[in-house]
Amino acid sequence: MMRRVTAAPAPLAGQPLPPGRIVLLGGLALMVLYAALWVFVAVDPALLARLWFLPGVGVIGAVIANTSGTGGGVVFVPVFNALRELGVMSLSPLMVVGVSMGIQSFGMTMGSLRWTDRLLHQPEPGPMEARVRPRDFATVVLAVLALSLPAMLATQRLTAFDQQSVLYAYKAFSILLGLALILATWTVNAARPERGHLARGDLLVLLALAVPGGVLTALFSVGMGELVALYLFIRHYPVLLCTGAACVISAASCLAGVVWHIGAGTLQWEVVLLAAPAAMLGGFLARPVALWLGAKRLKTLDGGWIVLSALYLLWLNAR
Repeated sequence: MMRRVTAAPAPLAGQPLPPGRIVLLGGLALMVLYAALWVFVAVDPALLARLWFLPGVGVIGAVIANTSGTGGGVVFVPVFNALRELGVMSLSPLMVVGVSMGIQSFGMTMGSLRWTDRLLHQPEPGPMEARVRPRDFATVVLAVLALSLPAMLATQRLTAFDQQSVLYAYKAFSILLGLALILATWTVNAARPERGHLARGDLLVLLALAVPGGVLTALFSVGMGELVALYLFIRHYPVLLCTGAACVISAASCLAGVVWHIGAGTLQWEVVLLAAPAAMLGGFLARPVALWLGAKRLKTLDGGWIVLSALYLLWLNAR
């Protein structure tokens, strides 16, 4: 008896791109943008030679930023402040924010492409894990950005804040959130299944955090992504929603925010050009690192890093 052969079904209209395609296309666009910078911006070869170590900082910073979703500012701002204190490179606080946003425009964008690709091609969830609904992912990203981006852009142009006072309040709040994340991970969330649907109350909390988060992002290049990731982690949502949505929010914030710094002339292009390719590599590697760590270890490390980096920044600014 002859076996009937049927053709493979054709892709349906509106079906997601094949796995990895969005990362490939987005990565190519980032590489074209990076190549264009070398053509259109002026650089100092001597300064490039002195900053030979920055690619390493870019990789490490992007891996930490895109595994946690908190944004590269939690690494770059402390590092560049330390380099200024050590006399290696003198950047004003505003320039530190500018270069951090410039580097994150590449690293966080690559990371967000990787997490979005994971969202579109999720494997079957394991025990105690939940599948992330694309609708919930999009709701978090779009709702937060609708409030945080205008707040960030307005702050950049109209800021009259005492950055020192804001820094103390923000980092004190970060320490509390980081400690709460570690505590919740090993107590109330230790043996509880992940939340599979975004609760309306949690969305309202994120909206309440959006405006102050946008202000913080304008002042320190980090804030909104960190608040979103920490809150969703504490509420025990899947890593894909917590980290992925925070990465997309951070990437969009930095891409929008760096425009003002370009116009204001506060970007040290040598720093961006050296660190950006490494940041893209770190953003590409971050997702498998986060999944390898697992939710419990990832949350513990993220909370610990946020607490330690916040304490370091407070100590640095109190000197």
